Amino acid sequence: MKALKYIFFLLLITIIGLAIYIAVQPNSFEVTRTKTLNAPASVVYNNVIDYKNWESWSSWAEADPDMVITLPEKTAGVGSSYQWEDKDGIGTMKTIKAIPSTSINQEMQFADFPASDITWNFTPNADGTTEAIWTISGKDLPFGFKAFATFMGGMEKQIGPHYERSLEKLDSVLVASMKAYNITVNGETEHSGGFYIYNTVSCKIPDMPKHIQQMMPKLGDYAMKNNIQMAGAPFNYYHKWDEANNTVMFSCCIPTTTKINSNDPEILTGQLKPFKALKTTLKGNYDNLKEAWETTMAHIEKNGLVTDENGPALEAYVNDPMQHANPADWLTEIYIALK
Repeated sequence: MKALKYIFFLLLITIIGLAIYIAVQPNSFEVTRTKTLNAPASVVYNNVIDYKNWESWSSWAEADPDMVITLPEKTAGVGSSYQWEDKDGIGTMKTIKAIPSTSINQEMQFADFPASDITWNFTPNADGTTEAIWTISGKDLPFGFKAFATFMGGMEKQIGPHYERSLEKLDSVLVASMKAYNITVNGETEHSGGFYIYNTVSCKIPDMPKHIQQMMPKLGDYAMKNNIQMAGAPFNYYHKWDEANNTVMFSCCIPTTTKINSNDPEILTGQLKPFKALKTTLKGNYDNLKEAWETTMAHIEKNGLVTDENGPALEAYVNDPMQHANPADWLTEIYIALK
């Protein structure tokens, strides 16, 4: 009996000591993780701001296949939310503030615990990557929350590894999303032709990109300075493609509504007559253009079409990469003249 009283006394002391230890723990917490993501800031932001993307990179979802995620009608932007349920309870997340491509503020509520603040900050780097900072914080923590955190090893231990793994997965998802592409042979069509301004160069095939980066901006600058109205998407006009000698002769062109009398000897004026063409559309990075051209030529051969060797071979850039940071969104149209 005396031994039982002694044991009970020790337990009481232990409980009191533990309660005191929990009570003096900080009334707030903050866990932060930072990672360089291999994607532009706008691409990162567009993924994170939409909760329907979260399951693909959430470490918690990866660790618990039985987790049930419920998405409402509004999943993106301020006022959007989502809910999850696992063996520990039900949680909700909602977006309360967002600055496009810069930051996101969210509020998380899990079970009966007090709400936590979530912040994302995105800083673009010169090399096209993004520094992402992901933070969760809470304050005015009740005794029960501090007890839970203490027994579980602390919030840093509970959340930190999940944030690290989630950011790793997010990086992989973003890189894969930017590599996505689709090639569609649209079929025979009539190209309307029209006037255009252009500059021309002959070069080695691998040197094409650097020439385009110099020639297209010069055309665009000339058009703006002279108030020239564009009549469509800028395009490349391929005059000669010599695989054997690894050379190409092509023009960078901007379509115009009328014939332009250029006052710059390096900017010339041309006109395309309407022509019958096979059209192919590439949605994705320009790295896939070679496959798009090969797909187009294979379609011509398979379907017994006859190309017009004296006709145009065009590559039109439908949208501006400066306004579409994700290469998977770039649109290019190929037109090959047919007899």
